[in-house]
Amino acid sequence: MRPTDPVSGHGAGTQHDFAAYGLPGEPGTDAFWAAAGAPVSLPASEAENGDGWVTLFLWRGSPARIGFESWSEPVPLRRWGDSDCWYAEVRMPERLRVTYRFLAGAAAHADPFNPAGAGGDRSIASTPDAPPQPHWPVIGAGADVTDYVLPVPRTRVRWSSERLGGRRTVRVHPAGGGGPVVLLLDGDDWLYLHPATAAFDSAVASGEMPPVTLVFLPTRDREAEFGCRPELWEAVRDELLPLVAATGLPADRDRLVVAGQSLGGLSAMYAALEFPELVSRVACQSGSFWWTPGAPDLADPMAGPVGGAIAARLRDRPDLSGLRVAFDVGEHETRMLPHCELTEALARRAGATVRVSRSPSHHDRAGWRHALLRDVAWALGQC
Repeated sequence: MRPTDPVSGHGAGTQHDFAAYGLPGEPGTDAFWAAAGAPVSLPASEAENGDGWVTLFLWRGSPARIGFESWSEPVPLRRWGDSDCWYAEVRMPERLRVTYRFLAGAAAHADPFNPAGAGGDRSIASTPDAPPQPHWPVIGAGADVTDYVLPVPRTRVRWSSERLGGRRTVRVHPAGGGGPVVLLLDGDDWLYLHPATAAFDSAVASGEMPPVTLVFLPTRDREAEFGCRPELWEAVRDELLPLVAATGLPADRDRLVVAGQSLGGLSAMYAALEFPELVSRVACQSGSFWWTPGAPDLADPMAGPVGGAIAARLRDRPDLSGLRVAFDVGEHETRMLPHCELTEALARRAGATVRVSRSPSHHDRAGWRHALLRDVAWALGQC
């Protein structure tokens, strides 16, 4: 899912370059650091083919690299003279939102100058032309990682699954008082990295989404549970949803929405095909539709049949007239696009009500956040 080459480098760095980014004084001085902030982007010059942006990232102190979530290989930082200023000027395409962190030795750190965080050791950067993501609050950044501790829903379910094995704690949140169940796959990411409870509360309060009951489903083994196998969905149907109903919170199973990303998106679509009485509404971001049995173990998992196992099942022309499914994929995920495009077309041909969109991202949860809210609302018929 990564480009073959890292996207990095822009000149050797000069005083003029830093001044163009709005940074005064000599790099490494008190005046310079006092003005330092989140990554700043400038339009790429004609000498750099003129497309996209050049973005300045700053790090103070020790040698480090920038680790991006999926869009690029790690980018090394350069030191300014013998100062404590380390920097990289990174070429970025138009319309990109990306998660990153600084890798210093064996440790990973959020960007101390960037207020947009994602968990204790990640930050989010966006090019100026990336559209806003309303409802997702800035959750803090800096050296104090306690800024990143997100509140978790008070209601929790202790789930000891006979079908899946092991015990899990499943958090449940009634946004706007609760209503249809929205099952969030990879639930821990939406609890601890991205503040989904606050985002859904805001979307409901603004009238962009009806009240819903969020169920944050944690995973123990993503490849085993999200592959095209029935055990997870049998367990959700027969074990988890009755436990959610027992909480006393509103939990409308008849309008259940399953929201999943990557392998989670694959699993959500599998559930719609194989458990239509349970799953008739899906919000799928960057579904791993390259998947076939054994594909994750290959050197190039995406080189197999286009659309993978889901496309093969869709070619049997199941009746999907009762399904509403929203597909989204990052516009920079060039190798994912053929797999997703075929799945989208086959689902529509099978009678599903289909919505298709493209987010300004690579394979990155920071890019899926807006699609998650918008597509859950659409799946419930709100827009």
